[in-house]
Amino acid sequence: MKLLSQYSNAIFDQLRLKQDLLADQAVQVLVSNPQLTKEINSWESIPVTIPANFPVELQRYFDFYLAKQKEYLGGEHPLAQAYFERNGDLYLAMLGFYSLPYCYAFADGAQVLVRSQRILDQIGERLGETTRFVLDIFKPGAFTSQDAAYLSCAKVRLIHGYSRYFIRKYAKDWDPAFGEPINQEDLLGTNLAFSHIVLRGLTKMGLSPIAKEHQAILLYWKWIGELMGVETSLWPSSPKEAFVLDRLIRKRQLKASEAGKKLTRALLEFYKNNIPDLVLTTQLESILVFFLGKEASKAVGISSKLQVPGDILGLVLKGKGFKTFGAQKNHAALKKNLEAQQTLQFGRVLKLQLPEYNRS
Repeated sequence: MKLLSQYSNAIFDQLRLKQDLLADQAVQVLVSNPQLTKEINSWESIPVTIPANFPVELQRYFDFYLAKQKEYLGGEHPLAQAYFERNGDLYLAMLGFYSLPYCYAFADGAQVLVRSQRILDQIGERLGETTRFVLDIFKPGAFTSQDAAYLSCAKVRLIHGYSRYFIRKYAKDWDPAFGEPINQEDLLGTNLAFSHIVLRGLTKMGLSPIAKEHQAILLYWKWIGELMGVETSLWPSSPKEAFVLDRLIRKRQLKASEAGKKLTRALLEFYKNNIPDLVLTTQLESILVFFLGKEASKAVGISSKLQVPGDILGLVLKGKGFKTFGAQKNHAALKKNLEAQQTLQFGRVLKLQLPEYNRS
């Protein structure tokens, strides 16, 4: 009950002004030292000893992750990893068909995304990098050593910092009414979209996790949130708290915007051109409307007269996963398939990369 009492407009108004100082200070250094960005992009994991040539802001940033590794106790986290191992194809499907367009329905947060030309002009690469991030953090045994999962979180957090930097420096049309770019309310909402909203999508299809699994996923994303600079003191520890938190952010932020509509149009166009399944591509808007509901669908500018039966859609998505992976729908199979698709589409396997900003 104490946590629920903090889900208030007064507290969340303050969160819209709060960002991530640790990451922002690191980005300020990286923008001035592009060679250091190249060095970080060459890493496979965060080195146990941070290079001596790194300024104090970068030392402090990566020392945070080295300290977190020592704190890691596991707890229920293996349960979350095991859930993904069994349901990873459906989890990724919910990210694409529900979580991403749901985020676009929140107008002020969408203002950041639409100002990143990569999400519009290179949407395939951007979605591929997001999928790679999710696979990194859900790898069986992730975080039990100083492996790629820590580096992936550190890079995504810095990418958020770069976005804030570029908006502050170059976006002359940024309206203060949007709040600070990539603020703590938006970070909480995005974390929720990648966890609770995914499970809500599965529940809509009659594939709901048991209570223990839902709880484990929420706890796992609290850990991810800590690594991503999210204000986790307000993170829900139960499905009920997650429902209340989502309802608050939805009431505060869900509204139509041209930014959200543009992002959704780009997403739909990409799916139509790249999903090799006519059953899905001919009903894309209907599928998104099924998950989003009327209010969020209207906010992103889509509608459908066709009512998609949730149980049938669940069978279609499960069948698509079985057709693609057979009985081996595990993390290793998902990663192998993703890398094969990326090699075919882009000529390379995509990696999370920091922007190598050249000031000249």
